[in-house]
Amino acid sequence: MGRGRAKAKQTKVARDLKYRTHETDFGALAKELHGDSDAADQADEHDEWSDYADRSRD
Repeated sequence: MGRGRAKAKQTKVARDLKYRTHETDFGALAKELHGDSDAADQADEHDEWSDYADRSRD
């Protein structure tokens, strides 16, 4: 019992995602996926463990 309402909501969300047109910002997506190198460098300056990081993995 009670599954009908949850399934109806999931169906509504799935249809919305499938049929709605989205304006995708690929630049922002690339930054999110690959990381912003400037922000990573600044974070390392304040990280007490950054001296022990393996730089060859970057």
